Amino acid sequence: MAETMTADQAVFVRNLYLGTLKTESRTTKSILESVPADKADYRPDPISKTANELVRHIAAADNRFLETVLTGSFDANPAMIPESAKTPAEIAAWYEERYAKNFEALAKLPGENLAKIVDFRGMFQRPAVTFLIFGLNHTIHHRGQLSSYLRCMGAKVPAIYGESYDSAQAKKAAG
Repeated sequence: MAETMTADQAVFVRNLYLGTLKTESRTTKSILESVPADKADYRPDPISKTANELVRHIAAADNRFLETVLTGSFDANPAMIPESAKTPAEIAAWYEERYAKNFEALAKLPGENLAKIVDFRGMFQRPAVTFLIFGLNHTIHHRGQLSSYLRCMGAKVPAIYGESYDSAQAKKAAG
């Protein structure tokens, strides 16, 4: 059964999360671009995704959930990132550009669109705006997964929710 929401409620929810989405997207980009290109095939276990597979998944899915709200439809097409974006840094740049466009469109989306019921793969139906928090939780989950790979790859762990050891060391060295 689908939950219903008025247009005004949907606008309230969207506005409530806009600042968080903007901040979290910056954190996401910093984690994506922290993956060393020469170690992007790293995986901690044979059944785990490689770091580059996670980078691609996070970048695509984070945008896909915003686009679900914008279009009123969940598109599961995996071929979203251009083939020309191969390295983690290139994917992070693509992510940032696409996310900025999607974010700008989201901020202007009328309440009726935000309240539209969207089907998620036949599993549940919810107002479009609720896909913002669903997508954010999804991204945070996979970002944590990817950030746990970084030190094992010899990379620096960026600040996520406060300073990391590496960001604190960089601050000390700079100052």
